[in-house]
Amino acid sequence: MGGCFSKPKPVELKIEVVLPEKERGKEELSASAKGSPRTYQGNGTARHFHAEERLPAPHPYPGAQDYVEAAVCHIKDLENGQMREVELGLGKVLLLKDNGEFHALGHKCPHYGAPLVKGVLSRGRVRCPWHGACFNIHTGDLEDFPGLDSLHKFQVRIEKEKVFVRASKQALQLQRRTKVMAKCISPSASHGGSTNVLIVGAGAAGLVCAETLRQEGFSDRIVMCTLDRHLPYDRPKLSKCLDSQPDQLALRPKEFFRAYGIEVLTEAQVVTVDVRNKKVVFKDAFKLEYSKLLLAPGSSPKTLSCKGKEVENVFTIRTPEDANRVVRLARGRNAVIVGAGFLGMEVAAYLTEQAHSVSVVELEETPFRKFLGERVGRALMKMFENNHVKFYMQTEVSELRAHEGKLKEVVLKSSKVVRADVCVVGIGAVPATGFLRQSGICLDSRGFIPVNKTMQTNVPGVFAAGDAVTFPLAWRNNRKVNIPHWQMAHAQGRVAAQNMLAQEAEIRPVPYLWTAMFGKSLRYAGYGEGFDDVIIQGDLEELKFVAFYTKGDEVIAVASMNYDPIVSKVAEVLASGRTIRKREVELFSLHSKTGDMSWLTVKGT
Repeated sequence: MGGCFSKPKPVELKIEVVLPEKERGKEELSASAKGSPRTYQGNGTARHFHAEERLPAPHPYPGAQDYVEAAVCHIKDLENGQMREVELGLGKVLLLKDNGEFHALGHKCPHYGAPLVKGVLSRGRVRCPWHGACFNIHTGDLEDFPGLDSLHKFQVRIEKEKVFVRASKQALQLQRRTKVMAKCISPSASHGGSTNVLIVGAGAAGLVCAETLRQEGFSDRIVMCTLDRHLPYDRPKLSKCLDSQPDQLALRPKEFFRAYGIEVLTEAQVVTVDVRNKKVVFKDAFKLEYSKLLLAPGSSPKTLSCKGKEVENVFTIRTPEDANRVVRLARGRNAVIVGAGFLGMEVAAYLTEQAHSVSVVELEETPFRKFLGERVGRALMKMFENNHVKFYMQTEVSELRAHEGKLKEVVLKSSKVVRADVCVVGIGAVPATGFLRQSGICLDSRGFIPVNKTMQTNVPGVFAAGDAVTFPLAWRNNRKVNIPHWQMAHAQGRVAAQNMLAQEAEIRPVPYLWTAMFGKSLRYAGYGEGFDDVIIQGDLEELKFVAFYTKGDEVIAVASMNYDPIVSKVAEVLASGRTIRKREVELFSLHSKTGDMSWLTVKGT
């Protein structure tokens, strides 16, 4: 286990939380802000720090010279509901007008840097055009995911019919704001075997849960544990950019966890959970008691069960090391991908630039058929074929053949033999919940953890989030679903944290996901399982289209390529509680060839 709890004498680390400069003065003046030593254990190492070894502040206290102020436009230049990117000093600001008021915010989404001016302004928030993150226009706060950071909010004043914006130069440069967080004031040296909050899993759900607790003022001990050897990282990037190194993927640097008192145990496997005594046992027999528990173990990739499954150079993409090894082995050689879902197709797209040949084996007739439908699937398949990817459809692997232990051929049930030096298996995943079978925590027949709308399991004080849960999807009449999306894991982690603090929050977001292949992005919002029709506007051959997925008279999902911000607009409409009817879409498709979205109005407008 990569943590340090099993050692008899924990090493003590004294730290203070580092706050943004404008907040630090207030925090240090408050009675509860006295520096309190605590033990920092985890991340595979233990070090001794002293109180005077605070992380250095990036800048001194800002003075007048650290700000820039200028007139950016005339008050009549923007109508209500409009946004504009404006120059300010050496940077840019997003200026918008809503209900007669001007607001100025950071202009790029902190998640992947999308230009927010191309997003959607609705219901007092801006939604990112790329991945659907939402920011409050009054505060800049992140209200819907993905991503971890908020936007800076800048001062606006009107003088002589001109709009002036004032901003700190540092904020203009950073384009992101990490919320103020509480200190951990509970020294763990005195109780190494117990923690107030234990989080099993260090993906998006676990990290957002820990950060939300600190943002909400929680100052007791938080311990996260993960099977991974790394701190939380951007897992969706693994299959989109297989060359990525762990430090490039990290969601937060090591210093962040140290500063905010979030302990991370790496390579730590929980084997049993005792809910009666509120205790977990790790594989190395170390025991840890908890008061509140979040289960976010994620999923385990399915593997092939055919003859030769044990040969070398057959991979599932689970870690950065997996992805990196696949790239190394595929360079100039033959790669076979089993499974034409999102992971398999992303890997195939990436390897076309690296490998001598790339082949995809899939049981269905077209890629993405169950998710995106036949027509969209065929259009994407053609894009892959144009990039020299060979497809073997409606078949599966019957044997993996090796030479001197290493993969050389993939034999298909259709009797085809495909040359292969490396094989990536992307045929789905199962919830990693085997350790819960005797725990008293309810699992369904497929191994998922059912939770209610507050993310609580059948056991009080035990919450669950992420890929391993089924939960009630609010805008689909609380239908119990499993949605293994990055955005949804973030949202569930936050709701779990809020309910640990008795804030009575409910899970409400509209699901949003994306994929990227050959430099083109496909965006998707909603929950399309069981769709019975697809209405497509645009040009599938040119990969400039929007597809509306309907069930009966209702739109239940939307997908698009090169049609931003239609998916974010639909997500915002659905999030407002309005139902989009099939006949609306049919009328829109008949009469609009320009991508007009004025018919997509949110509830109440």
